Amino acid sequence: MTSTSVPVAAPSYDCRQVFAEELIALARADERVVAVCNDSVGSSNLVDFRREFPDRLINVGIAEQDLVGVGAGLANGGMIPFVSAAGPFLTGRALEQIKADCAYSGHKVILCGQSPGMAYGELGPTHHSVEDLSWLRAIADLPVIVPTDRAQTRAAIRWAYAADGPCYLRIPRFKVPDAIPSDAPFAPGRAVTLREGGDVTVIAIGTMVSRALQAADVLAAEGISTRVINCPFVDPLDEDTVVRAAVETRGIVTVEEATLSGGLGAAVASVVSQRHPVPMRLLGVTGFAPTGDTAFLLNHFGLTADGIHMAVVDVLESAGT
Repeated sequence: MTSTSVPVAAPSYDCRQVFAEELIALARADERVVAVCNDSVGSSNLVDFRREFPDRLINVGIAEQDLVGVGAGLANGGMIPFVSAAGPFLTGRALEQIKADCAYSGHKVILCGQSPGMAYGELGPTHHSVEDLSWLRAIADLPVIVPTDRAQTRAAIRWAYAADGPCYLRIPRFKVPDAIPSDAPFAPGRAVTLREGGDVTVIAIGTMVSRALQAADVLAAEGISTRVINCPFVDPLDEDTVVRAAVETRGIVTVEEATLSGGLGAAVASVVSQRHPVPMRLLGVTGFAPTGDTAFLLNHFGLTADGIHMAVVDVLESAGT
């Protein structure tokens, strides 16, 4: 992959719009495609879908356990349900149904966690969706996918539609710049190397990828060669790419808009510790995130280009460079 860079002032886009466009395109081509939501037509950006396919949008109201159960029933009946709800409620309230009705039963339910991470900043910890990656990584046979931008969101939706079983997709609420080349691979257990580097590796997902690329530009000006890897599939993880980074660079920094207890960083650390230990720094959310706008919260946890820069310098110092 050629070196990728995202300018600080790059245009940004709402991936929920891409979600809506792709869902409508799939529904036009396949009458089995249906949308199921929990009184979240607006926030899931399903207004246009409802207008075009009023009989294929099922709104169960604020009842997330029913939401997932209905989705599983539709899948069992031969439909392809895209089950959409705010991330904290889809995963927190319906975890048992996700485990038993979707993953264990093997039903093709495409779980779409809207507004994940700390996008609902001012609504506080009840609305922060930072535990979802940890909860769902613990469930067998459930791919966990965190798209980064418009191109990867499109690829994720198309992959989920064509896949045989269930999966979980995070759909960002706040706008993000394009960061992933349109021809980048998208497959389970396959990472995307956005920038080559020999000193240190930054592994980032979702909203953190553009910030990792910005940090790499600053580090390059300081003479530090930074490899930037995107892992859209948090589970299954591309273990070979992770190990290769550990072998070929002096340390690894992981960055995620999620809790550090069981998410991307924990997955990478588990692989690295067992196969090729190197110094690591994990950037993410610790404890309950406070109330505040998203920019404040990301800065609070060091989930910025500056925070990534500091973590890289720290890990290189630990590695004795």
